[in-house]
Amino acid sequence: MSNVFAIFEQRIKEFVQQLDLKSDVELNLSRITVEPPRDPAHGNLASNAAMVLAKLAKQNPRAIAQLLADKLSDEPNVTNVSIAGPGFINITLSDEYWVHHLKEVLDQGKSYGGNATGDGLKVNVEYVSANPTGPMHVGHCRGAVVGDALANLLSFAGYDVTREYYTNDAGGQIEVLARSAYLRYREALGEDIGAIPEGLYPGEYLIPLGEALAKQHGEALLKADDEDWLPIVKKASIDGMMGLIRADLAALGVHHDVFFSERSLHKVENGSSPISRTVDRLTEMGLVYKGTLPPPKGAKPDDWEDREQLLFRSTDVGDDMDRALKKSNDDFTYFAADVGYFHDKFDRGFKEMILILGADHSGYVKRLEAVGRAISDGASKVTVRLCQLVKLFREGQPVTMSKRSGNFITLREVVDEVGRDAVRFMMLYRKNDAPLDFDFAKVTEQSKDNPVFYVQYAHARVYSVMRQAARDMGDLDISPNALKKADTSLLTDDGEIGIIKKMAEYPRVIDSAARSHEPHRLAFYLYELASLLHSQWNKGRDLPDLRFIHQENAPLTLARLALVYSVSCILASGLAIIGADAPEEMR
Repeated sequence: MSNVFAIFEQRIKEFVQQLDLKSDVELNLSRITVEPPRDPAHGNLASNAAMVLAKLAKQNPRAIAQLLADKLSDEPNVTNVSIAGPGFINITLSDEYWVHHLKEVLDQGKSYGGNATGDGLKVNVEYVSANPTGPMHVGHCRGAVVGDALANLLSFAGYDVTREYYTNDAGGQIEVLARSAYLRYREALGEDIGAIPEGLYPGEYLIPLGEALAKQHGEALLKADDEDWLPIVKKASIDGMMGLIRADLAALGVHHDVFFSERSLHKVENGSSPISRTVDRLTEMGLVYKGTLPPPKGAKPDDWEDREQLLFRSTDVGDDMDRALKKSNDDFTYFAADVGYFHDKFDRGFKEMILILGADHSGYVKRLEAVGRAISDGASKVTVRLCQLVKLFREGQPVTMSKRSGNFITLREVVDEVGRDAVRFMMLYRKNDAPLDFDFAKVTEQSKDNPVFYVQYAHARVYSVMRQAARDMGDLDISPNALKKADTSLLTDDGEIGIIKKMAEYPRVIDSAARSHEPHRLAFYLYELASLLHSQWNKGRDLPDLRFIHQENAPLTLARLALVYSVSCILASGLAIIGADAPEEMR
């Protein structure tokens, strides 16, 4: 097991069970954690065990801490155990422990840090799911990156992950799209359409769609009635926009396993649709009734009507109000489609369903989580993660408009200007629920202040060192197999040990980021690891004894190359999860 923190957490829990802690209730050990202390001067590991147990056992936390400290002090490679504050247990491990741990990184290479946290649990991550009415914009970009990186992270952590896109192809916006495309079709046939009417989509991205319709149908659609041409143009518009969206996402390195069509939920076969069958199931469960909803405070939601309606008892499963399932014309509401969709996911065997939504969907969180509880009777979990807005700047000045889209900056424009790697890394360099400022100038500068450059440069620097070693010490075998056999006990500098300690945090970062659905933790960690590597390299410029390559000392050179090669493995692994390249050379 490579997770140092998990190893000691398990050891402490074993010690707790050996203590004679009398308690009126069963001691809950699940809240015991072991993590890096906030101040490295306090040691290598810190545990809250004593404080977690004190209230349950009705004992002084420092007294419990002392009992655990006595046991931990006898553990191999533990050089010091101290008690701080109200009862934190701080543990210091020997340098020998850390240099031995480096062997695990070398043995596992880029797979180091991957673990069985997920234990094969089936997880569905739904992200982007933008209406197919135009190209991706920068707001979609953040959700796409967060969702894709989270899916990569969960997969690396041992979950069985499906990446899904829910295509909203059944709503009124599709008719608006079709009528907008039909206008461009008339334009392609030579008609002067003038200004785009208010309410239709004005973007130039619809011009190629209109031209394709004109090429395929000639003037036939001009002579057809609305009910005849509208279905044809609707289908062509959805197909065209989804092709555009797929291409935009591919430029960002995002590829979904499933594109789920909302229309399929409304399709009636043998007298019923997936939505109606789900409503019938909820009715049998006693979760559907006829009633009226009180007028909501503030703005009225789309599904509120002042009449008796078919309602879902979502308040019984954690929502703040019941929800309408049918409109006055007897059509199912958008919420009913959500219900049918989650039922489909549950039938596909997903035990956890994660949705990445924009912050403007915050009002949907409780109702979606309630749907998950109801559909699965608590067997599956729905988790919603919201992404805050992205503000674009160019050298500090706001950027807001795009000729191509009509009124927003497209995802493709951002990727084309600064590159996929910069976009993906910077979209993760803030927590998803915090606003993000994205400056085109800053994300392309080559400096420490540009995190993606700094991390990629660290990876490239390792390979530069390896090339220099091959050039200057041609007789030295520096293959990965040879590095695994290096005498890592020769690594004694504090900076070298510090790098190993930081690498040893990687499995814990993967585990905690996967459990909390927070891939931004990985971006922060990679920057910290890269910073330590650059710092050690810079120390070698001033102190020749600390340089990575010593032509007169092959064993020490091999040990230091093993160290920096291990760093490159973790950087490459983390960058792959983020969705960025790990270059071997940068100019």
